[in-house]
Amino acid sequence: MSDPTGLAAWLRLSLVPGIGGESQRKLLAAFGLPEAVFAAGPLAARGVIGSRADLLFGHDSSDLVEQSLNWAAEPGNALVTLADAAYPPALLEIPDPPILLYLRGDPAHLQKRGLAIVGSRNATPQGCQTAESFARALAGQGLPIVSGLALGIDAAAHRGALKGGGPTIAVVGTGANRLYPAGNRDLALAILEHGAILSEFPLGTPPLAANFPRRNRLIAGLARGVLVVEAAPQSGSLITARLAAEQGREVFAIPGSIHSPLARGCHQLIKQGAKLVETAADILEEFRLPAVETPAAPAAAEGEEHPLIAALGHDPCSLDELATRTGLGADRLLGELLSLELAGRLACLPGNRYQRLA
Repeated sequence: MSDPTGLAAWLRLSLVPGIGGESQRKLLAAFGLPEAVFAAGPLAARGVIGSRADLLFGHDSSDLVEQSLNWAAEPGNALVTLADAAYPPALLEIPDPPILLYLRGDPAHLQKRGLAIVGSRNATPQGCQTAESFARALAGQGLPIVSGLALGIDAAAHRGALKGGGPTIAVVGTGANRLYPAGNRDLALAILEHGAILSEFPLGTPPLAANFPRRNRLIAGLARGVLVVEAAPQSGSLITARLAAEQGREVFAIPGSIHSPLARGCHQLIKQGAKLVETAADILEEFRLPAVETPAAPAAAEGEEHPLIAALGHDPCSLDELATRTGLGADRLLGELLSLELAGRLACLPGNRYQRLA
């Protein structure tokens, strides 16, 4: 097929195993566009990247180049290079921007910086509810929401952004033509209608563990700041927060219970200087954007709160502890808990523990 924009050369440069982003950018700095890199020949390229130049001219990626060009010709798909006006301007500021991005959705959504919301894949129901609530409020104020399409907090953030009427960008660790994980397929399709899915990895790339920390720098890079909702120590979300700080982005964290392992990562970030946030207005204030107008909740009449919710408190609580606090027998307690769970007032956690929901 014809290639008036030189995309084939961009693809060829990006698809050589052993030629990473640093070498690719060195070659572009030395010769200009990828077509000029290949026109210069092996000897000239060797003067820039050493013996790796032999890989550049010895690797045949023509089949994947053709496949990628055909993919990009389909409606809703695009290949965005460093030379394109559609390339996200925020990524030009990070130390290692990909020379080529695979995009599904509207490229215009990449032009405005948003807020990244990340957290645990094994999040609590309350954590997911919090992420969705923040994303919905912030997207409603015009902030695009960036996340990684993973289960847990990521998925909740994307859902909240869609409910808030704002765009959301999913940066994935697979090829852009794969919707992963399978459990988020419907969510991914909804994102394509109101946002974008972005990848730096070649088409068909499977979910390799090493690729997910790598894509985290793009999640941070696309945003003005990163909000961590729930995270265990040493989690991928803390990698994203560290990369955001290194890129000069703001880092926000939501505190949690001192008894929750998923709060420890957030508390660690706060100790290191992340901004503690309790409401979406805290983030909007930091970005000097109009505050969210949230109607005040009506005051509860005395005795209005369900006594079991009151006994539950705000931390996860075991069934045995609830029985001690309420004095209820096991049968009645389980019946009450089931009713409240079906009403969306609380959630059952692993290990026969319960947690109230907002």
